[in-house]
Amino acid sequence: MAFKPKRVIFEQEALKYPLGQKLQRDFQAQGVDTSITASHNRVTSIPGKTRAEGYLEAKRTLVVGVRRTMKFETCRPSAHFQLPLATSCPGKCEYCYLLTNLGRKPYVRVYVNFEEILSAAKGYIEKRKPEITVFEGAATSDPIPVEPYTGILARAIEFFGGQEYGRFRFVTKFTDVDTLLDIPHNGHTRFRFSINTEEIIKSYEHGTPPLGERLAAAKKVAGAGYPLGFLVAPIIIEDRWKESYRELFKTAAEELSGVVPDLTFEFITHRFTKRAKGNILEVFPNTRLNLDEEARTFKFGQFGYGKYVYPKEIFSEVKTCFQDMAGEFFPDAKVEYFV
Repeated sequence: MAFKPKRVIFEQEALKYPLGQKLQRDFQAQGVDTSITASHNRVTSIPGKTRAEGYLEAKRTLVVGVRRTMKFETCRPSAHFQLPLATSCPGKCEYCYLLTNLGRKPYVRVYVNFEEILSAAKGYIEKRKPEITVFEGAATSDPIPVEPYTGILARAIEFFGGQEYGRFRFVTKFTDVDTLLDIPHNGHTRFRFSINTEEIIKSYEHGTPPLGERLAAAKKVAGAGYPLGFLVAPIIIEDRWKESYRELFKTAAEELSGVVPDLTFEFITHRFTKRAKGNILEVFPNTRLNLDEEARTFKFGQFGYGKYVYPKEIFSEVKTCFQDMAGEFFPDAKVEYFV
């Protein structure tokens, strides 16, 4: 399920970098519509009269820019810092929090000054050593869909393979992993896949590969010696949720039998903000996603804004259920967190 942008917009400054020049040549040779913008943060040429039209056109737009700030955001609970290699992704998941964070047109963005970004990461590592510093490469993006064009992810994996005190991790729903299998990662990159029940993927994760393809890609990655992880998110409580998630664990265990020596799980229950709810209903007016505020508990999050989460009793039941299933089907795996 390759990402093929309909248009590529280049920040003028990006064309001073070898990767920016290469991308311009490649896309023009393919006949893709290309244009120039003064700033990757302000792109006004993406069409779409309605919110839904603008969203869909943005998901088909690649913007090539230069990352200015080298101050990395923190990234609890998965890592110490975000590693900003890209922003947004071509997937159209109805629940995605980036609907709230990336404006009305969440276009896909890559940064051509990736060597400067990695150099900044090296600075963070040096400041914290001899402690290990962990970087998350998918906090605001899915880095796999743009990788065939940029090679940035491969470079990051290679970089961290040589860092005694640095570690890298990223998560993806996509499956184009073959170019990453032979990189000398030295076990310093945890390659994680976002998985969910087949019904949830079909209902809410539009434009992404099905579960079977994700698990097949995970098996390849484990075979290449990468530490592997599964992110089950968001956990959505619908009819027969226990049976559906048990089937998910069973299917994953059968696919990966005997090939995963180092496996982690991360579990995130579904939550939403009032603003996110409004955005979701604008873009996906016919969504089946349960956004009933009365059925949730209001809670303030780590970034200071309030969100609607499952009530304490439901949360406790779900947490126990998932920990039990992880222990049953993957007894040697580590559950990193449940939120």
